[in-house]
Amino acid sequence: MATTTKKIVVIMGATGSGKSKLSIDLATRFFPSEIINSDKIQVSKGLDITTNKISINEQGGVVHHLLGEFSGPELFSPSDFRYTADNRITDIINRRKLPLIVGGSNSFIYALLSNQFNPGVDVFDKLNPVQFISKELRYHCCFIWVDVFTPVLNRYLFQRVDEMMDSGMYEELQEFFEKNGFSDRKTGIRKAIGVPEMEGYFRNLKNCTTVQEKCRLYDEAVREIKENTKELAEKQIWKIQRLRESGWDLQKVDATEALRAKMSPENIKIPATKIWERQVVLPSMKIVKQFLLE
Repeated sequence: MATTTKKIVVIMGATGSGKSKLSIDLATRFFPSEIINSDKIQVSKGLDITTNKISINEQGGVVHHLLGEFSGPELFSPSDFRYTADNRITDIINRRKLPLIVGGSNSFIYALLSNQFNPGVDVFDKLNPVQFISKELRYHCCFIWVDVFTPVLNRYLFQRVDEMMDSGMYEELQEFFEKNGFSDRKTGIRKAIGVPEMEGYFRNLKNCTTVQEKCRLYDEAVREIKENTKELAEKQIWKIQRLRESGWDLQKVDATEALRAKMSPENIKIPATKIWERQVVLPSMKIVKQFLLE
């Protein structure tokens, strides 16, 4: 049961499922909304392509909070997020707007929402029973889970890594290491997927004497990025399912067909945008409308 009348919408899902896109679709349709990023890597400044931050153009004029705001040797902690996001939520609501919490870090979402949050207890530790997760929330929440059939999501994630590398991720990381050097300590934004994998590539590049060796080294780094991204998605989905099992009322929308169409537009009769609208946006709008009327 919520302990406050403050209403917020929380959009959850694995990396690549379309959370950010859905949040913009909702915020720009008819809800006077502002978005609070709940991705623990994306709160840090820098490496916008590598960390897959939503671009200014993609933001559609919607105000975003905690997106690339912080810098430092350590990542923003769940406790930091609880305190900072709570202040942003209060401010947004006081201006008569709807806060949308959007991001893949479920530890952040739990820290923010749980009325019994204990920073010393990892409720997502598999050794801890699901009963460790508190069902008592600090806000009146509407949860939307953007779900994608796992094989389709994995194929999209692999394709997305290739697209990111072709769209400036390689050059961004090359510049990052030229400016900041290499480090054996993986702190702050260096924990982002893509940074340690490509650091190994750039470290060893000088030892390659042939084009074939350079290509092999590059292919290996990209393969590691893809596998680590896949593992991240699996962990995120497991945590979401754990929250649902504990009693959190997560309402699922299925983005599988929209993502499938996006990857193979030449083989799909209905455009991916129309599938996304019909199967993801419209059901989500219905869910939020009902929530706001409660």
